[in-house]
Amino acid sequence: MPIRSLSRHWSRHLYLRIWLAVVGVVTLLMLVVGWAWRATVEHHAAPPAPREWVVLNAQGDVLASTTRAGPGAPLVFEVPLPDGQTLPLQVQRSGERSADRPRGPAMHGMPGVGLGPDGRLPPHLRKDMPWWAKPSGFFWLLGLIGLAVALGLYPVVRRLTQRLEGLQRGVQRWGEGDLSVRVPVQGDDEVADLSERFNAAAERIEGLMASQKSLLANASHELRSPLARIRMGLELMNGPADADALARSRAEILRNMAELDQLIDEILLASRLDAQEADIGTVEAVDLVGLCAEECARLGARFDVPEGLAQLDVPGVPKLLRRLVRNLLENARRYGAGSQDAKQGSGIVLSLQAQGPEVLIAVGDRGPGVPVAYRERIFEPFFRLPGASERVGGVGLGLSLVKSIAERHGGRVRCTDRPGGGACFVVSLPPNKTANT
Repeated sequence: MPIRSLSRHWSRHLYLRIWLAVVGVVTLLMLVVGWAWRATVEHHAAPPAPREWVVLNAQGDVLASTTRAGPGAPLVFEVPLPDGQTLPLQVQRSGERSADRPRGPAMHGMPGVGLGPDGRLPPHLRKDMPWWAKPSGFFWLLGLIGLAVALGLYPVVRRLTQRLEGLQRGVQRWGEGDLSVRVPVQGDDEVADLSERFNAAAERIEGLMASQKSLLANASHELRSPLARIRMGLELMNGPADADALARSRAEILRNMAELDQLIDEILLASRLDAQEADIGTVEAVDLVGLCAEECARLGARFDVPEGLAQLDVPGVPKLLRRLVRNLLENARRYGAGSQDAKQGSGIVLSLQAQGPEVLIAVGDRGPGVPVAYRERIFEPFFRLPGASERVGGVGLGLSLVKSIAERHGGRVRCTDRPGGGACFVVSLPPNKTANT
């Protein structure tokens, strides 16, 4: 593994970085303390026993003995002669000069080692204890090492705590109601990953809250219209009127109540589809050929299916897929054209085919079409083309539900031009993939 990849892998784990820092500091402290302790022990350790050198005769008798005065010092023997005199004998290795070595009275059991003018051993033989090797200096050394470790670790710990404090402040502000707050993402470890996940969750919740507020505001506005018409119809029924006027008022009230019921049903369904964890039904194999044929027959639209295709199964929730097809057909009938034939469905065509790994459901009409600038916005809740609400009614939730249902089944929807004029809405569904419900 390259060094860069290995370092990136290790840097992503905060516990590894802390562990390595602690291990490194402890190891360094142990090495320094061990070195100081060893130096102190060696300094105070008893010197080795001096080695004795002897001169033997041919019979193996000891004629004289001596010890070395110090490193590099010559061996000095006093060999007795038969006439009672002594023969001074000096033995030295080749290359060593006795003149370079100070001579003096023997001291501490080391012959030939003399004191200096100040009464102390020569510098090359004297072992003064350093300050850090003394008992008090040893503790000073540990204190300095601890101070160095504390100063070295402080920037690392402070940087980590600053990132955690920033995350804490962001979560606190977000919990107080500021859903737009985001925390900065720094580094590539667990703290950075937590910050990214918090930002993603905050953005998701902010979007859901904005969607719910928009849904509530638009729903409140749309509910006023049928309620106002129902109240007006009831007031007309309470006044003097003939049987025909009463019948018209009653029919108008029933129509508005049906519109109100449909609006409430669509709002509730849109809310459930927005909540990803909501249970919206059991996934099972749905025959799109039969489902689309029933909805086309109900509206009077033309059903175009390839020859020989009698059944086409996709996994999904049957009631949701039926709502998807019905909303597309109702949208084509409502906005597709203005003639009476078109309103009855004669200009609407629903085609169904399997194309590669997808199943395509296409609903086309002969209306004015959808401008390119609005082909994405028409799938937003409560959005309608300019002038459409006054011309044909509707609340603008049909296509939004189509998009939500398609996405919950792992598909997508798009709007294109229909050859010969009009609009065409195409839904792509994966036949061999479990629906996302």
